Amino acid sequence: MATKFEPRTKDLENMELEKLRSVFPECFAEDKLNIDKLLTIVGEHCLDDFEKYEFRWKGKSEALLVAQQRSMATLRPCVEESVNWDETKNLYIEGDNLEVMRLLQKSYHRQVKLIYIDPPYNTGHDFVYRDDWTDSLGNYKRITEQGMRSNTETGGRYHTEWLNMMYPRLRMAKHLLRDDGVMFISIDDNEVHNLRKLCDEVFGEECFVADISWQRTYSSRNDSLGVVVEVEHILAYSRQPDWSPNKLPRTKEMDAKYSSPDGDDRLWTSSSISAPGAVTHQGMVYAIQHPFSGEMIYPTTGRCWTLGQDQMLENMRQWCDYELRNINDVKKRADVCGITEDAIRQDVKAIVLSNTLEVSRRNAQSVLDRGKWPYFYFTDGGKGGIRRKTYLDDMGGRLPTNFWPFSEVGHTDEAKKEVKALFDGDIPFDTPKPVRLLERILTISTDIDSIVLDFFSGSATTAHAVMKKNAEDGGCRRFIMVQLPEASTSSDYRTLCDIGRERIRRAGAKILEEQSNKQMDLSSIDTEDRPLDIGFRVFKLDTSNIKTWDTTPINNPTPEQIDMLSQRLNDMIDCVKPDRTDLDMVYEVLIKLGNDLCESVTPIEIDGVTAYAMRDDCLFMVCLDKGVTVEIAEQLAEYAPGLIVFGDKCFEDTTTLANVDLALKDMGIDIQII
Repeated sequence: MATKFEPRTKDLENMELEKLRSVFPECFAEDKLNIDKLLTIVGEHCLDDFEKYEFRWKGKSEALLVAQQRSMATLRPCVEESVNWDETKNLYIEGDNLEVMRLLQKSYHRQVKLIYIDPPYNTGHDFVYRDDWTDSLGNYKRITEQGMRSNTETGGRYHTEWLNMMYPRLRMAKHLLRDDGVMFISIDDNEVHNLRKLCDEVFGEECFVADISWQRTYSSRNDSLGVVVEVEHILAYSRQPDWSPNKLPRTKEMDAKYSSPDGDDRLWTSSSISAPGAVTHQGMVYAIQHPFSGEMIYPTTGRCWTLGQDQMLENMRQWCDYELRNINDVKKRADVCGITEDAIRQDVKAIVLSNTLEVSRRNAQSVLDRGKWPYFYFTDGGKGGIRRKTYLDDMGGRLPTNFWPFSEVGHTDEAKKEVKALFDGDIPFDTPKPVRLLERILTISTDIDSIVLDFFSGSATTAHAVMKKNAEDGGCRRFIMVQLPEASTSSDYRTLCDIGRERIRRAGAKILEEQSNKQMDLSSIDTEDRPLDIGFRVFKLDTSNIKTWDTTPINNPTPEQIDMLSQRLNDMIDCVKPDRTDLDMVYEVLIKLGNDLCESVTPIEIDGVTAYAMRDDCLFMVCLDKGVTVEIAEQLAEYAPGLIVFGDKCFEDTTTLANVDLALKDMGIDIQII
């Protein structure tokens, strides 16, 4: 028989529990996990030690419950506030970020490459994000109806309340990250110590990447009574311990160190040679003897034992093998220099693998006389040392450091000027981040097709940076912005969401104009099927479109209460709330079945009954109209969906439903009923 549509979001904790059950079934009794037995199996024997290292605060357990809740809410499409609805792959979601992330779990679980957030700093005042784990949707409605303004401080538990706000959001965010994903969090000095401990608990200490100091100001302030604060922190944590950043472009100063004093075709610099196993017990170091002069060239300083000729030759052979193992592209170098691969290896052997030191000297002189050599440089005409060449075009980019100066990534004044330029002089946001700062984060942590999430979107700098980065490298990165509709201080914009959406519109138009005014060299990137995406789909958090049964008990029913019960039954004939549209319901089905919110939705009409096909390949269909017959269902089946979701009101009676179910099952199509 047809199954019932599940309106709740994914149960993440039960999924993890089932993974444990599949590996350690012996640790479960009466469907409960025996923690002590699990620890014993993995070699962690339980002791009655209550003085263990842990990070605790008041309300932590309740905050964990908040993170584990499943959602009955939905995201309602808002086409009229969107840009390029049919083509865009970007999302702007208005709503409480915790509830929104619950809804995103099934569709975007482990799909996000980068998460950046700039959460509210703890400055001694309360903030809007006060979670009520007994009624999260009701709490969100109360917040928005109260004007979305933060209140003055009353409780005094600044750290506790801030931690209770951040903890469940970080846990939900981690579930969205890809295995190679990373999260960056901007924070000031007030909570950086607590945030570091909180992230250690959520991600694991081994997943700490960096505590980056961003030089946010370009001049020191004179109004400080103590140490002037010039930097803010950006904490970075990865999903897996082995995460490594993309490299940054090289600087002119770095390239200036490379030259070609021997006339080599390519620029290079040199470094001293090294030998494997040079340091042994009791400080003993075995040297390598220069093939021309007989000088001990490794080490250049320190204690060195004088060795016999046989031992010296053995050391030189070891050095030869070591060098050849570290020349990873011998063939490439051979092609560039016009020398065969075998010739390069023979040159190395001629210098250091001869029977005697005298033969080695003659062979080395022969190699030197022949001219330039692609890997090593003989200083002082062969009488100095031997140094290894490092070619400029082999170096690639540079690794990022944990200090980001404003000269490279911008400062707060630059950020305000960027917003001012977009809004014609009016700055409707107090503390934006510079676009260059987000571009740096995108450069080191995303690919050209990555999904980027910012669930404290604010002025939408992240979306601006994603579009700008795509315009520069031909990428098709996607952004998901989430923002609570807090009241703004601007007279022109009611909420921060209004500001964020308007910024994306204006920034996108400006980027598109700039792109059309200049010739961009993207010849190495296939951009034919990837036009610049400056649009976004708007969704707004709301209660489910599906009616729920009123469970208020009726005891000793009176005639009035009987009429009330009858009305309840009549109200449930149509499962969809009267103020909701078919499109609202279609997108609730879409996200709760785990599909991308940017998938195409195509209406299909058959004999006056409208159904909606998901994606171009008709992955599944949703039909909410009355009058569905077996014949109509069979025509819908010709579009070859794997699943059709029907409203309960679609069928005249249960017999029609049963016949449709049997007919579609014979065609290999499942159905669900709302």
